[in-house]
Parts: sequence; C-alpha cells; structure tokens
Amino acid sequence: MNANPILLQKKYSRVIECFAGKAGISLNSALDFFYRSEVYCLMHDGVSDMHCMSDEYLADELKTEYQEKNQ
Repeated sequence: MNANPILLQKKYSRVIECFAGKAGISLNSALDFFYRSEVYCLMHDGVSDMHCMSDEYLADELKTEYQEKNQ
C-alpha cells in the first residue's frame, strides 16, 4: 500500500522527533540516522504497512536499530 507522500513526510518528521527524544540525540543526528535506517526503507516501500504503525512504535524500533548499530 502506498501512502500519500505529503502525509508520509509529516509522519517521518514526527517519528524523527520522537526518536531523537528517546535516544537522547540531536534532531540532526536523528534525521541522518533515520534516512539510513531499515525502518525508513520499510516505511518508504510500504512493507507490512509500517507507515501505519504508531509514531511511538516506530521511534522505539529506530531506537533499537540505533543501539544495535552503535554497540
């Protein structure tokens, strides 16, 4: 399923802001990580309707991915 591109961009911004707070990193760092993440790829491609998940859930997934890559 493809999401409306404008709504998807707004979703990205909310998820990035939430992720930055949870991970304790700057918005710039969160933005950089987000666009290189597996979560972004899944959301962008509409895999398993990831873009339909809550912002909180997606931010938690990003935080987990961030921690795994920065161990």
